[in-house]
Amino acid sequence: MRLCSLLLGATALSGALGGAARAQSADQDATPPAFEAGNPLARMRPSDRFGLDTGQTGLPTLRGVAGSGNALAGNPTSGDAGDASDSVARLPRFRSAAPPVSGITGARGAAAPASLLRQRAAPPRRFGVPTRVLTRARTQDFVTDLRLTPVIQTPVSGLPLPAAVPLPTAIPLLGLSNPGRLLLAAPGLRQPGEADPAYAPLGIKLGTMTFLPAFTQSVGYDTNPDQTTTRAAKGSVALRSDAELLFRSDWSSSELSGELRGGYSDYPDNQMANRPNASGVTRMRIDVNRDTRVDLETRFLLDTQRTGSPDLGAAATSRPIFATYGASAGVTENFNRIQVTLRGAIDRQVFDDARLADGTPLIQSDRNANQYSVRLRAGYEISPVITPFVETLLDTRIYDTPVDQQGFRRDSDGIGFTAGATVNLTRFVSAEVSAGLQRRDYVDPKLRAITAPILNAALIWQASPLTTVRISQQTGVIETSVAGSSGVFTDAATLEVQHDLLRNLSITVGGGYLSSDYQGVQIKERGFSALARVDYRFNRWLTLRGSYVYQQITSTDPTSSFSDNIFLLGMRINP
Repeated sequence: MRLCSLLLGATALSGALGGAARAQSADQDATPPAFEAGNPLARMRPSDRFGLDTGQTGLPTLRGVAGSGNALAGNPTSGDAGDASDSVARLPRFRSAAPPVSGITGARGAAAPASLLRQRAAPPRRFGVPTRVLTRARTQDFVTDLRLTPVIQTPVSGLPLPAAVPLPTAIPLLGLSNPGRLLLAAPGLRQPGEADPAYAPLGIKLGTMTFLPAFTQSVGYDTNPDQTTTRAAKGSVALRSDAELLFRSDWSSSELSGELRGGYSDYPDNQMANRPNASGVTRMRIDVNRDTRVDLETRFLLDTQRTGSPDLGAAATSRPIFATYGASAGVTENFNRIQVTLRGAIDRQVFDDARLADGTPLIQSDRNANQYSVRLRAGYEISPVITPFVETLLDTRIYDTPVDQQGFRRDSDGIGFTAGATVNLTRFVSAEVSAGLQRRDYVDPKLRAITAPILNAALIWQASPLTTVRISQQTGVIETSVAGSSGVFTDAATLEVQHDLLRNLSITVGGGYLSSDYQGVQIKERGFSALARVDYRFNRWLTLRGSYVYQQITSTDPTSSFSDNIFLLGMRINP
């Protein structure tokens, strides 16, 4: 009985609540809510963009669903509403877990608020598949991690542009002591040529400057370290040490560059033949503007005289040191196709005293002198291939001692005229050639004036990607201390060929020719030298070098002729 009474009470309560809910729903259907009537934006809530309509309650409903029916409850009021209800019910998001319980009058009212909340929380429908397209494009991209990428230097394809041909420099006032120095002092022969990029030294970078130091230690044998006659020659083991420093600036405009080299030859079996040598040049280019350039240069040379030189005589037993150093400054101005260069220079030569066989010194301070020179050049660029020019040179030489030990006044003035051209036939050939005439007049009337031809040339030819040819030619009038001779006309020429057998293996062969004619006396010298060298690079900083040098001089003075063979094997380090 008690259970039956409870069931009857619950049924009555649910009926009362259901009637109240139906009454409230009818009121809402009859009159719009207060917030909708007072808010004009509420009437603009339906949007065609999302496919929604405004229901009778003011809330958004799916388009095509009648407001009086409950699509989610499964009680449509019309056929259209029933179809829409079925289509919505098939969606997973709006599918009901179980049908409403029949017989309970409040089921429709209880389900309506939950269905409306679900409907409002549903995201707007999208057309197309942009998410899939973006994901596909992103997943098919290759992402490279730079940390996992090895650094591989790109090999050089084709031939590099040839280096600029430097202006032929005048032969030093004191001349060339032997033909072998032509090859040993040539920059292209003393240092390895252009190396493969994989084996080229990287240098040391300090700020905007790059330094390329190098050190070479060699051991070998020299058949005639004294460079004297064959009968007096005494061979010895040779220990050779060479150091050099090359540097260059990395500026956007202007440039500072230089080459400094020094070496020492030690002969344990012939200590009197030990000797140093060094050379260096520093260049500064200042780009004032597009048409104006200033060039500054300093240079020096240090070497020793051979004991058989005509300037020393056969009685000398030591190799005195001589040196020359100087500086120059020039300005280059471009007037459209016309280029004008004015350059001034100061050079000085000094000599050390020699020692004779009896131990007495041979004073050579009377050979110390200064030279002041001015050079004017004018060129016209016919085309980028060729630029002809004319040049005038004026100089004067003044000795520290007005009268030397033989009683001659050797101060002199010189003038020279040359004409030539700078040629760039192709990207593989660049050259500068000039020829002319020079004359030198001496203060002492006992010294005859010298008139001689001038022939200067410099050529760089990239014959192939693996072969480079360099040619140089220079002439000049140098000073001498031989009694009765006003000067020495000197002609020097070199030829160098470098070929790369492998990326890290190169061979270099070269030859040099030296001719010296003493004006006013019967002394003529002809010299020849040859060089063969092999460079094997283990890596960027270590190179194995083997070289052979042959040199000989044949002179009308029997005590000045000699021949020499030098064999060296060493290691070169480029830090």
